Amino acid sequence: MLDYHLHLWQHGPGPLEATLDQVAAYCEAAQAAGVSEIALTEHLFRFRQADAVLGGWWRDHDDQVMASTMERWWASEQGADLDEYVEVVLAAKAAGLPVVLGLEVDHYAGRMHQVADLLADYPFDVLLGSVHWLGAWGFDNFGQQEFVDRWDATSVEAVWEAYTTSLEELADSGVCDVLAHPDLCKITGRRPAVPDEFHDRMAEAAARSGMAAEVSSAGWRKPVGEVYPAPELLARFRAAGVPVTTASDGHRLSQVSERRGDVAAVVREAGYDALAAYRRRVRRAVPLDVVPVPTPTAAV
Repeated sequence: MLDYHLHLWQHGPGPLEATLDQVAAYCEAAQAAGVSEIALTEHLFRFRQADAVLGGWWRDHDDQVMASTMERWWASEQGADLDEYVEVVLAAKAAGLPVVLGLEVDHYAGRMHQVADLLADYPFDVLLGSVHWLGAWGFDNFGQQEFVDRWDATSVEAVWEAYTTSLEELADSGVCDVLAHPDLCKITGRRPAVPDEFHDRMAEAAARSGMAAEVSSAGWRKPVGEVYPAPELLARFRAAGVPVTTASDGHRLSQVSERRGDVAAVVREAGYDALAAYRRRVRRAVPLDVVPVPTPTAAV
């Protein structure tokens, strides 16, 4: 098994330093849960280097309430150094720990070329692509009341349409390797009576871009109370030949490889017997229950 979506830091203000001891603890917890390889995939927006290039993107959108809320929240998430993060993870790899270097990268409408340029010179193994905001609305951010209130002013169909369009644009940009929590738009439990069109478009976007899709236990921690993606969407991924990774999207040690057995059962039920693993952005298939330890790299 893999846990290909893990964060070292919880959201909000706080220390944003990666350490080799912390990475080792994550690896130990994963192995105790029967997971033999993890990917550290911290949010790109938490790093000062990303803020320097992308900060202020919310001003591209006309909704001033959402833009000002996003600006405050973005500022509260800042402070990490991308170079230091990369150095620590590379050091962990060099020490033989079963970890690969990744990031979770959001969709920035009209700015994905800037993201690609920012990341081009780093030796990432895997990049997750996510849609966490629609315009400047952080629709899955329940810590900001303005974001929460917007749900009552927006139709479910409009949410799913905007989300799916953003996911298509993200996939077509070619910047990322894996669609993280592909149907995150269902997070509140609200969904169209017939979501088939949206599911079809999500599966088609992944297939034509060559991306994998993530099967994540994180949905069980959210109001929807369901794995990402829904079984109907996962079946479409399978039919379209889209490979999958598995993940917990943990933001603390106690969440590492959470519900690993339940995720494995979902993947098997969908007809998969292998997972997508990555080295230097190159995908290879590995058996569902056996994942090789990565080859050590040179020390930083």
